[in-house]
Amino acid sequence: IFYKNHQIFVDGKEIHLTRTEFSILEYLARNAGKILRYEDIINHTWEWIDSGSIKKLQVNMANIRRKLEKNPAQPEFIFTEAGVGYRMTE
Repeated sequence: IFYKNHQIFVDGKEIHLTRTEFSILEYLARNAGKILRYEDIINHTWEWIDSGSIKKLQVNMANIRRKLEKNPAQPEFIFTEAGVGYRMTE
């Protein structure tokens, strides 16, 4: 993954992300290697937590994985830490 001027490139191909998807990915990338709790990602992205926030995060994460991963079911870049949050490889 290569980032440049709010653009994402995977294997030389530009990947379009929504503003929300980019915000999530950028936060994960700045904290690569660390487990980020759902609540921390939500606060960074939307600045509030409501009862549907985790579901919104999961939907956005599924979209990000479909766009970035060769096989979203076996991710190479972003991993789910069950019951806690997500972790991006360093």
